[in-house]
Amino acid sequence: MKLKIDNESIAEEFFENSFLMGIVAPMKDYLFTWHINYKLGLKFRNNRTEIELKKKGRYYFFSVFEFIEPHTGNLHYLYNNQKDGEYLLPEFKHLDFLWLIKGVNEEPPDKNDSNRLLQNIRLIPAVQLVNEMTNEKIKNKQHLIL
Repeated sequence: MKLKIDNESIAEEFFENSFLMGIVAPMKDYLFTWHINYKLGLKFRNNRTEIELKKKGRYYFFSVFEFIEPHTGNLHYLYNNQKDGEYLLPEFKHLDFLWLIKGVNEEPPDKNDSNRLLQNIRLIPAVQLVNEMTNEKIKNKQHLIL
């Protein structure tokens, strides 16, 4: 008997109650995270979480920074989309970072809070572009699942 993992269902469940942003900010991930923490008063940390992808016979490790909102419990993940010329989401090569906010307790993140955050990210000098993304446009959703 063969068991098959249903990646589509796993991805659908992972993205349920979430808000996703794509960011263009051409700089190192640790520097961008420092700017986010300093300018927005957040506490993103690199908890040694990485996403490993094998492409062209080589392994690539994409860093993921994490932050938990103290007052809501929402989880924030900041993904580095580029590593040594490869991309976590190849369909979005123009993006440097992806920011995912996952709501807790079956509740999505507050839309007003998420939009306010999006506007505040735009105020960081190194940020050239930030847009809300819909997960339906992502072909490689499984690459973001932690």
